[in-house]
Amino acid sequence: MQLLNTLYVTTPDAYLRLDNDTLRVEVGQDTRLRVPLHHLSGVVTFGHVMLSTPLMHRLAEEAITLTLLDANGRFKARLEGPQSGNILLRQAQHRRAAEMAFALMTAHACVAGKIRNARQVLLRGAREAKSESERAQLERGGNDLAASLRALPGAIDLDTVRGLEGEAARQYFARFNLLIRPDRRDAFHFDGRTRRPPRDRLNALLSFLYSMWTSDCRAACEAAGLDPQLGFLHVVRPGRPALALDLVEEFRPFADRLALSLINRRQIDTTSFVEREGGAVLLEGDARRDIVVAFQERKQEALQHSLFKEAIPLGLMPLVQARLMARAIRGETEGYLPFVFK
Repeated sequence: MQLLNTLYVTTPDAYLRLDNDTLRVEVGQDTRLRVPLHHLSGVVTFGHVMLSTPLMHRLAEEAITLTLLDANGRFKARLEGPQSGNILLRQAQHRRAAEMAFALMTAHACVAGKIRNARQVLLRGAREAKSESERAQLERGGNDLAASLRALPGAIDLDTVRGLEGEAARQYFARFNLLIRPDRRDAFHFDGRTRRPPRDRLNALLSFLYSMWTSDCRAACEAAGLDPQLGFLHVVRPGRPALALDLVEEFRPFADRLALSLINRRQIDTTSFVEREGGAVLLEGDARRDIVVAFQERKQEALQHSLFKEAIPLGLMPLVQARLMARAIRGETEGYLPFVFK
């Protein structure tokens, strides 16, 4: 399965080299892993991981993408072979991006998917709340997000859509502490999103998970023959994967749910993080490994897709959604349909 074909390397100072037709992972004098290259579609490294030049050449030849993330999961660089995407689809994507009506409709869909999924996170929290007061607050948050959804069709330009998305995110994160078990709130208190760098443990965890989802969405865009740099909701900037960022919006609540599970089930604790000079908070090496394992396991969870009426592994959803985006761009469907869960 494609979701199992990405190798994540989180161990600091690991060395990756080519060994005939196999990728070998070494730490010190020990060989920790051997993976046949034909089993891989991508390699993702975190932080200070080294690679041999012959291995990088071979990865490019085999069209196996190499993604370099920093220790906190932030994207740094990507190595890939010659582009083989569908030029006709990319031409259509560029034409569509210039059509304001289509760009606005697609931006509406991306934001609606995110808000609907975020609303389900709050409503699920309300159902599981032990306190009547907290249940009421979470339900009120769900109602606020429902109001944002109702306002979305009235947004007549992209800046207004982005404003509604920002306001919905503010309402959502204002209730986020209530989704954390009371006995864990001191260690993982949340005062809103901080990035570059994250300033607390929960932000460090969310940023790490969002980075992995974005990397998967970028790979899905490329697999579908789309240009990941040209989006509809996100502004185009040099080096910014705007379309992957559009696509990842509907998946952010899945990252949030995993973060909450890891905290509430005590799979991570305060020792999983380090604070750097200047206030940046980062995940420890062993914690990154454990989170990657949990992320991979969660991606194997099968969820019902409303369009196809069948259960699909969560890890394959970005690939499915990228192809739905391609169909919308070609004009084969009336517009893009985001993935939402119930």
